Amino acid sequence: MVTTTTSPRDVAARVTDPELPVLTVDDLGVLRDVAVDAGGVVEVTITPTYSGCPAMDAIRSDIETALHDAGYADVRVRTVLRPAWSTDWISAEGRRKLEEFGIAPPSPVRAGGPVPLALGVRCPRCGSPDTEMTSRFGSTACKALYVCRACAEPFDAVKAL
Repeated sequence: MVTTTTSPRDVAARVTDPELPVLTVDDLGVLRDVAVDAGGVVEVTITPTYSGCPAMDAIRSDIETALHDAGYADVRVRTVLRPAWSTDWISAEGRRKLEEFGIAPPSPVRAGGPVPLALGVRCPRCGSPDTEMTSRFGSTACKALYVCRACAEPFDAVKAL
């Protein structure tokens, strides 16, 4: 029995990413679809940022918990790998949140247009383009570690996919 007036999509959309807790799964573009069938079963579809993402089990569990806590009794979360997740799926709000959190967001890629050439990653703290990658792997596998030559601050940058 549903005990809330909040839609299941809104409930699922508020779940945060365990590796990037400043973002919701909706901001990140991991939340693909939420549907309710005639029997009241809520089916949530998610796509991992990459096929081996260790956070997906936690995301699945957090979505189920949030929906159960909101009164949705029968919840199914399924993972789909196609189409593959792209950093283009990160919302404008998500990109803003990443930058405010000190993580350089990837630049969006324009579908059907020229492929943008990124000559560097801007520092999310001071905005300088004078940065250097120090490790292809940051605090999680989907991020790389950089240091800003202008302000000397290290920072993560989400890898563009």
